[in-house]
Amino acid sequence: MVEPIRILLVDDEESIRRVVEQALSKEGFQVLCAADGEEGWAIFQKEQPELVILDVMLPEKDGFELCRLIRDDFSTPIIFLSAKSDIVDKSVGFNLGADDYLTKPFSPVELTLRVKALIRRSRKPEKPGSSRECSFRSKDLIIDCKTREVIVRGVKVDLTAKEFDLLCFLANHPGQVFTREQLFKNLWDEDYVADPGTITVFIRKIRAKIEEDPAKPRYLRTVWGVGYKFMQD
Repeated sequence: MVEPIRILLVDDEESIRRVVEQALSKEGFQVLCAADGEEGWAIFQKEQPELVILDVMLPEKDGFELCRLIRDDFSTPIIFLSAKSDIVDKSVGFNLGADDYLTKPFSPVELTLRVKALIRRSRKPEKPGSSRECSFRSKDLIIDCKTREVIVRGVKVDLTAKEFDLLCFLANHPGQVFTREQLFKNLWDEDYVADPGTITVFIRKIRAKIEEDPAKPRYLRTVWGVGYKFMQD
């Protein structure tokens, strides 16, 4: 008998835990629940779930601190839940290594879709010779999609998993313009429309790390009213 996929939900609102657990259990997932960050961290270490859903505002350890602890040693997909919709709050979460972000109130159906997409993507093996193995090299920027390294003006820079995936995708399609919805679909491998602010956050964070002047980007260009593109020298 196949073991169900285990998902850790950490939220101090009982009503949220109940709704999420019901929605995911109907899809065959085993949901492990915790009401605070300390309990969540203890369950994570013991059970090693395949995905974590974190509320931002938690007692004991908040969601950001718990995300940081997980990311120190694990690449487990993480979805943040928060009543905050501010782009700065999202930026913190993504910069810590979160894979997705949903603002309360949210649809249990949408959360389920995102959970399935992240698990599917985390389990998908890279195909030999795929476009993700391609590299980009200029005099001041090197992107190695196979080793997942980025070197800017001779210095290796650290990107989160989603930041790197987005940069690699754009670099492998130089000059091609993608809408934010198309980029989100590529990153999360799902058909629903995301909050456009999600891609905006990623682009801003990547520019801060690779561009000499993020306000006047050389590589990651905005095509106003459409989306973004990667420009070669």
